[in-house]
Amino acid sequence: MRKLHIEIETWPVDGSFVIARGAKSEAVVVVAKLSSAGFIGLGECVPYARYEETPEQTTALIEQVRPSIEAGASRSALQTLLPPGAARNAVDCALWDLEAKQARARVWTLAGLPEPQAAPTAKTISVGTPQAMAAAARRFPDSALLKVKLTGDGDDARITAVRAAAPRAR
Repeated sequence: MRKLHIEIETWPVDGSFVIARGAKSEAVVVVAKLSSAGFIGLGECVPYARYEETPEQTTALIEQVRPSIEAGASRSALQTLLPPGAARNAVDCALWDLEAKQARARVWTLAGLPEPQAAPTAKTISVGTPQAMAAAARRFPDSALLKVKLTGDGDDARITAVRAAAPRAR
């Protein structure tokens, strides 16, 4: 029989993450841990208020299906147990991780997929003064891709400053 453990963790953001809708100084993460026969599968999610999700609501959704999950519900069954969203993501990832560890295999192998290749990752530059945004861009000298958050007012100066600080980035 499986055992499900759910916890809410808070992780500080380096500085703050600022976008047009607001600022964040921390990320609140719901972690799902599934244990069975000495193996532990981990999954996590970040509930977003924009999608009417909260950490508390997300954990409550997972708690509602705890009996089914602990009784051995499959990844396929999970698709009908939980609606699309943060809660299902956390449990689905934990199930994949647990199954892969029990099979001593990689998740992509279980899924019948080729080994994943490295993909370009965008570094995000939060909204700020042009000088602050240029300084943030300089912290990523090897990044080929920068995602620049803007507000609409004063954006020309922000983009000019970021381009000057990171001329090779897209």
